[in-house]
Amino acid sequence: MRVLRPLAAVVAAVLLAYLLTTVVHNRYYYFAAYVVLQYVVLATAWNILGGYTGYVNFGTAAFFALGAYTAVVLLKTWKAALLVMVVAGGAVAGLLGLGIGYLTLRLKGVYFSIATLALAVVLQTLIMNWDYVGGATGYYAIRPRTVPLFDDYVAFLFVVMVLLAALSLSVAWAIEHSRLGRGLAAIRDNEEAAECLGVPTLRLKLLATTLSGALMGMAGAPFPYFITYIEPASAFNLDYAVNSLAMPMIGGTASWLGPLVGAVLLGTAQQVATVTISSELNLLIVGVVLVAFVILAPEGLLGLVRRRQQRRPA
Repeated sequence: MRVLRPLAAVVAAVLLAYLLTTVVHNRYYYFAAYVVLQYVVLATAWNILGGYTGYVNFGTAAFFALGAYTAVVLLKTWKAALLVMVVAGGAVAGLLGLGIGYLTLRLKGVYFSIATLALAVVLQTLIMNWDYVGGATGYYAIRPRTVPLFDDYVAFLFVVMVLLAALSLSVAWAIEHSRLGRGLAAIRDNEEAAECLGVPTLRLKLLATTLSGALMGMAGAPFPYFITYIEPASAFNLDYAVNSLAMPMIGGTASWLGPLVGAVLLGTAQQVATVTISSELNLLIVGVVLVAFVILAPEGLLGLVRRRQQRRPA
């Protein structure tokens, strides 16, 4: 029953999204919703390692871009279907997470964070010098003209991202309600004590980095079709690292619901600011909101609600 519940939620979310595409025909709403849902996936993936385990990852852009460029390779070589690219992007990024985790998870605190940031820089340099995927000049990804059951390919991309967002939230929910989640929480609270109690800390951390990287890679795989022109600056954008960290902290890192709340609120605010004022204000909005929450609500919105409920008289 515990497994069927998140699967049912994923199916329901996809069906609801598909029905929405038959009613709403304004492409802008799908573009905006795609971006917000993309951040739901990235924030949830970041929270698996940064929130549940306590290892702050600044390399979100590396895993996201790796998923995107894996899709480019498959598209250019075999004209692969989008869902194949999503699975492949997740697999490649997950393997990178496993490898990097094995090399860096013995580092702690700021040293681990610096290592993940260096990963993004190194990977971007490699992509810029790889001519097969366009190198520094970029690559044009031409969307298919038609897709079964959909009138517009952008609407199809929206439904795919709904699927990925629901899947990532289901994975986070399952982790939180399992022995894995309790083990990761023990590592976050006191890793040395967890080791003394017999918790296989390295194994659990490697699993967390693999799952986190895989979800980030899956979020990046549809990116070439979404943006239609991909180049290193857009794929390795600093926004991905900043937002994927800020959104769980705003919503609350101790729950699977926190990244969803933070991504919807902050992502929607950024989309509104992009249309009404300027897209350049996005990072400023993130910075101001994040500083405010660190000072006023360090446990995020969910933590603030939880504290207020505890203060109420019985």
